[in-house]
Amino acid sequence: MNQSSLDIFLFALRITAPTFALMFLGMALVSLGCMSSRFIKGANQLVYKLGLPLILFTTCASANLHIGEKLNLLIAFALMTFIVFGGSWLTALLCKQTDDAGVIVQGAFRGNLVILGLAFAVNAYGERGMAMATLPVAFTVVIYNVLSVFILDRNKSWAGTFKGIITNPLILAIAAGWLYNLSPATFPQAAQEKTHLITQFVLPLALVCIGGSLNGRRLVFFDGASIIANLWKLVLSPLIACALGIGLGVQDELLVILFLLAAAPTAAASYVMAEAAGANGKLAATIVAQTTFLALFSVTLGLMMISHLQ
Repeated sequence: MNQSSLDIFLFALRITAPTFALMFLGMALVSLGCMSSRFIKGANQLVYKLGLPLILFTTCASANLHIGEKLNLLIAFALMTFIVFGGSWLTALLCKQTDDAGVIVQGAFRGNLVILGLAFAVNAYGERGMAMATLPVAFTVVIYNVLSVFILDRNKSWAGTFKGIITNPLILAIAAGWLYNLSPATFPQAAQEKTHLITQFVLPLALVCIGGSLNGRRLVFFDGASIIANLWKLVLSPLIACALGIGLGVQDELLVILFLLAAAPTAAASYVMAEAAGANGKLAATIVAQTTFLALFSVTLGLMMISHLQ
């Protein structure tokens, strides 16, 4: 059945509006002096080291790990990540942005999957959306960390890279969840219900903190480097992902999940890694701020296109 333009718009807005409303709330709270940078820093640590790992562990531990129809989604998303990595790197070099190439490339391929990607999926399909998104998020978090270290600091030893990966709390939680899932033990229903309550608390808190961390002045500062990253992250990434997904037979809800994950704005962790590597941290922060704000429009328009084309 064909949907009216209004129905399509409301469908897209239902997925994106709750996410960005919480982020704008965070910006407002900081502007009004109701939320300090110290609170944001502490809340981010709580989310990153406890809340999100617990959510990911429980989701992996209780999920159906038979990849089945998700295999093509995983392949499409992984291929897109490597294509965007190589393409944005080449674009940065051709545009003579060699000094900031590493920051541009990371801003182009590293999406905020764990917070915004999962939030989009939950807004779209509830707990079922979380289950569909968990596997691609879990696999891609590992890829992101390896590629980010490679492009930002190619002088760093692979031993250091490996140590950073295996000590990442999100990766540890995902691995522990898979191991539990593969064990004979069954995951208690009561634990799933408690995690649902934690999800309702952690994801909104994370979104409010992201909004509070955004620097409004960086939203309007566009140069060649930030434009390259914005185009690759918000336009080319979802287009490439969906083209690959359709070519591999990804359909219906899984195609929407693929789009939502590919269209997620640049992860705030890209700024942290750029600073740690001695790269251009100001550019990294600008890319995070701009892609996060512009994603309100790009994700909504993309969902409308997917729904319209059915």
